[in-house]
Amino acid sequence: MQRFIPLYLLIIFIIGGCVPYFNQPLTEQRAEIGAETPVRKNLVGLPEPREKIVAAVYKFRDQTGQYKPSETGANWSTAVTQGTTSILLKAIEESGWFIPLEREGLSNLLNERKIIRSSRANYAGKDDKSQLLPPLLFAGIVLEGGVISYDANVITGGAGLMYFAAGGSGQYRQDRVTVYLRAISTSNGRILKTVYTSKMILSQKIDASLFRYVKFKRLLEAETGFTYNEPSEMAVKEAIEKAVESLIIEGVIEGLWDLKNPEDVSSEVITNYVEEKETNQESDFFDQLVTKRRHKFGLGIEGGSWLYMGDYSHTEMEACGGVSLLYDTQSYVQFKASLTRGDLATTKHFQRTYNSLDVTAKYRLLPYKSWTPYVEGGLGLFSQHDKSAFTFDLSNSIHTQAIYGAGVEFLLNDKFGLNFSVLNHYIFNDNVDGLKQGNYNDYFWEGKIGLNFYFDKLWDKNKKKRVRKQKIRKKPKEQPKSVE
Repeated sequence: MQRFIPLYLLIIFIIGGCVPYFNQPLTEQRAEIGAETPVRKNLVGLPEPREKIVAAVYKFRDQTGQYKPSETGANWSTAVTQGTTSILLKAIEESGWFIPLEREGLSNLLNERKIIRSSRANYAGKDDKSQLLPPLLFAGIVLEGGVISYDANVITGGAGLMYFAAGGSGQYRQDRVTVYLRAISTSNGRILKTVYTSKMILSQKIDASLFRYVKFKRLLEAETGFTYNEPSEMAVKEAIEKAVESLIIEGVIEGLWDLKNPEDVSSEVITNYVEEKETNQESDFFDQLVTKRRHKFGLGIEGGSWLYMGDYSHTEMEACGGVSLLYDTQSYVQFKASLTRGDLATTKHFQRTYNSLDVTAKYRLLPYKSWTPYVEGGLGLFSQHDKSAFTFDLSNSIHTQAIYGAGVEFLLNDKFGLNFSVLNHYIFNDNVDGLKQGNYNDYFWEGKIGLNFYFDKLWDKNKKKRVRKQKIRKKPKEQPKSVE
């Protein structure tokens, strides 16, 4: 059977390696319509304007001046596409809010109009005004800006495992492209609105290999893998489309331009944008929320088991349960007071019921994420109790203890959190089990699963919606007039 193990491994590697190759371009591909970004759905789904705005775009260029990074030598290819003006013109056209004017190739347009006038003059009389060309449209606003940064290797990482020359690894990298867009009034040169958007660009690499001698002078070698690089052009396109969407919605909110139906100000697209903007203001550079997720006070219900470690051998795990009060500093630290009851026991000689009153502090490593690991430590009281109530019997001796351990909490929503913890209760006494023996004090391990309920200042979602609607209001500002 063992001699077939390398064959099984080879089959697994072949099957696993074929998965990323199912979409391999083994044959030539025909030209097709360009792929669309997820943002385009919101862009084309915006409410209709009362009147389209005539807009001109002269230059919307790559302002980074960066070249693609290379580890082998000089690379004169730019990191950002140079066709961003064309991308912006397509985006404002598809939005349905603008009448785009040709300004990037204005010299070519003017030369062509000269040729037309010259040709008509040769075949028509000088006084024949019917042959004159109509005047060019002039814009109500000018759109300016560009791609202002391309940050490579913003986040990098990976993992791998190799055992006896067989294993695999994975790596990833994130780049970031940032776009600024502003609208300028042609009547007085005033900047009406400036917006900026950014997009992360993901690159991944996964590979697996096997290098092993099957038998004497028989070497088995297999490898597979694939690399995925998100197209930078698509990332720039998505960032520009998001900038156009932001410019339109921001203009609607601030009263720069009007909707055809004023009731559309509460449409899903605009409401979702305002909600996204609120969330963005509470996020850091890596799109991680830095807002306070937990309320100040909370109540926890926990259950698990205790594992006695004392002077008796053959210990057993026994059930425990309790309640806790939480006080959250809404930062890295959370204080906890808990009362727990459980049994400490061995298979034959020892089994007793105890109550534990603990006061601990948790230090959360990721306090602003929906889940966070933490370390916990504190002091408490420990006493034997034979009754069913969660109280301390003063007739029994009360022992002091130190508690330390670690855990993780997952927030299910704004009110509830699921908690997992493993703690060590070190008792400053060696006579808890009634046997004083050896040089070490008694202690026990505690593993618990709990549900935390945060009840201070429950968030009123209806109030949140009302606040959003108050923000989406029109302000008396100058309206850029469209030109027919």
